[in-house]
Amino acid sequence: MSEADRTKGIPPEHLPAAVSNYLSAHRVNDVDKAITSFTADAEVTDDGRTHNGIDEIRTWLAHAATEYTYSTELRAVTQISDLHYDVVQHLEGNFPGGVIDLHYRFVLRDASIARLAIEP
Repeated sequence: MSEADRTKGIPPEHLPAAVSNYLSAHRVNDVDKAITSFTADAEVTDDGRTHNGIDEIRTWLAHAATEYTYSTELRAVTQISDLHYDVVQHLEGNFPGGVIDLHYRFVLRDASIARLAIEP
């Protein structure tokens, strides 16, 4: 079975709670709420850098939330498997290039985010 046969687009309201909570908290720069969505040993890769564990992720969240001003629009949600989700966000703001679609690729464990990779 190909990956295309296994994946399916889903409505955003069908995302797992941890992913929804992270996305809504991150959108309003609520680091304390966003961090509760992750496992203690979670890993986040963004902009070519990997952040391991709650302390590094908290620092990344606090920095990422203030570096640029931007708006986000959810463009697509794909369920890869029961534990893997790909959320496409359209960003517009004062960062280099000003416009980008980013994939937020989530891997869950025990109803929390164990891994997040953010990439074009």
